[in-house]
Amino acid sequence: MVQIGLATGVVDRAPDWPFDVTTLTAPDGSVTAKFVSFGATMTELWVKDKDGKPRDIILGYDDNTELLTDPAHPVFNPIVGRYANRIKNGTFSIPITKDPQPDGPNVYHIPTNDHDGQDTLHGGIFGWDRRNWTIVEKSKTSVTYFHLDEADEGFPGTVKAFATHTVENGGILRTTIHATASEKTPIMLTQHVYWNLDAFEGSENVLGHKLHVDASRVIAVDGDAIPTGPFIEVEGTPFDFRNTQAIGARWNDTVDLCGAGCQGYDNCWIYDHTEEQKPGLTLQSDVSGIRLDVTTNNPAVQVYTAYWLDTPRKKVHGGPSLNYTKWSAVAIEQEGYIDAINTPEWHVDQIYYPGRDFHWETTYKFSTVH
Repeated sequence: MVQIGLATGVVDRAPDWPFDVTTLTAPDGSVTAKFVSFGATMTELWVKDKDGKPRDIILGYDDNTELLTDPAHPVFNPIVGRYANRIKNGTFSIPITKDPQPDGPNVYHIPTNDHDGQDTLHGGIFGWDRRNWTIVEKSKTSVTYFHLDEADEGFPGTVKAFATHTVENGGILRTTIHATASEKTPIMLTQHVYWNLDAFEGSENVLGHKLHVDASRVIAVDGDAIPTGPFIEVEGTPFDFRNTQAIGARWNDTVDLCGAGCQGYDNCWIYDHTEEQKPGLTLQSDVSGIRLDVTTNNPAVQVYTAYWLDTPRKKVHGGPSLNYTKWSAVAIEQEGYIDAINTPEWHVDQIYYPGRDFHWETTYKFSTVH
């Protein structure tokens, strides 16, 4: 073990850091979650199905070093930042503007890595999901990781972030992130979890999973998944999950919804209410009987049905001879309004600075239905 000193205290780094595995188990055995320091990433999540059998209900790798080396970079279950989702042209200004500004001291360019260089996705080439976080506190049921972002990828100023994962009795997993900034900078984070509540036992995709989203609007986007400004009312469209429905209920109507030639969803819903006390989103499977209820302090959620996925499965999911492929999981990302830093007409303030901290919190509660 190597000890290092930080302003956050003295911590120990395991020899296999940052791919050191931390296992958390709720005292009642209802949830077991595994994490690595790389990206503060969740690598396994075991909950019990309707028959009491544990299933690992998130995607991932058997070799966690592939979180760094996999060229496909599907972003399996990490903390994503400094700015999640997309930034148009990889450019923004402070104060924010609708149109790109001439280069100057308050104009910032982040490396583009999506849609042939048309935008920045998930914080740049090496966002927070591909950075080495450090454990600063750990118990049998909780682990806290620290990340120091010193103007990485061209963002302004230094950001210090603490991400805490906790498991509790009653089938609860909770993640909180607290970040502070040394100067004005955008911060918008997510936890990019890919779910398959059947764990590939009894079904091969999530089209039969039932989804509820408490949202009557989605953000309208262009062909590069960049907001155009308006919102789409979900009434009468395939985006309407206000009444619980199978993800695949209107599947023929989802062609091109997630981009040209793409079938399925990769869209940002705006919650109708504050979703901290009651679930803003519910996902459940009749096959496993597992139900997931999500409460969050975030105003929006991205739902991605993994059209572009093609990665070898974990052994527990039938790999490596079989691949995770399109629609085999659904990524659910609690987040802020996407690219609000280039959409000032929304009047959404995502700029943080000394005295204005960023806080992200989401609770996942698991139960069974018969």
